[in-house]
Amino acid sequence: MTVPDMTKEHDLVYEGKAKRVYRTQDPRHYLVEFKDDATAQDGRKKGQIRGKGAVNCQVSAVLFSHLASRSIPTHFIRLESENTMVVRRLSMLPLEVVVRNIVAGSLAKRLGIAEGTKPAFPMVEFYYKDDALGDPLVVEDHIVALGIAARDVVASLREASCAVNRELAPFLAERGLTLVDFKLEFGWCDGGLVLGDEISPDTCRLWDSATGERLDKDRFRRDMGGIEEAYTEVLRRLTGRA
Repeated sequence: MTVPDMTKEHDLVYEGKAKRVYRTQDPRHYLVEFKDDATAQDGRKKGQIRGKGAVNCQVSAVLFSHLASRSIPTHFIRLESENTMVVRRLSMLPLEVVVRNIVAGSLAKRLGIAEGTKPAFPMVEFYYKDDALGDPLVVEDHIVALGIAARDVVASLREASCAVNRELAPFLAERGLTLVDFKLEFGWCDGGLVLGDEISPDTCRLWDSATGERLDKDRFRRDMGGIEEAYTEVLRRLTGRA
């Protein structure tokens, strides 16, 4: 697959830290281009990870396709190129849902718990999407009282995120990857909640099941080196190719 020049064929709708979104001829669909740009520490740290866009796009396609096969609706329609996909247009909720199977990252710092600690059950957290505020942690009452989403929608988000976890954790474990935690985003389409955004080494913590080696964005956050190799290894395990 080749990387097309989207600017010549499609109108740019939105550009974020990791992706560009374009209109297509079908108003129900968008084209999403994954970038090599990388950010961390609420945007204070910036850089590029060579080939990241292509890896994240293809990893997301594999995982979205698996979830769809397990009756979990996603916005993914098809790959357009190695770093672009066609998706259903969603009306996104301004929330990030984080599922934590193992303590790591900000949770370890917040609570003073050692990374690698396994809680009694997967924990679900909600964050309000606002770059200027640093995507703060919110609880259900915040979400409902401030009109971000109704209580039944919060319950549906929790249920859907746990369902994603139940499907992805064993799927990745079969490929030697431990799903430590991950971030999801959802939107409305035809009256139902649909999983959007991406599922990739940018949005998941993935540890090698045998060695504990980190194969995700933490390598960039913590200046560990070997970032491109780690991302490519995830893609290799999912698809059998680099």
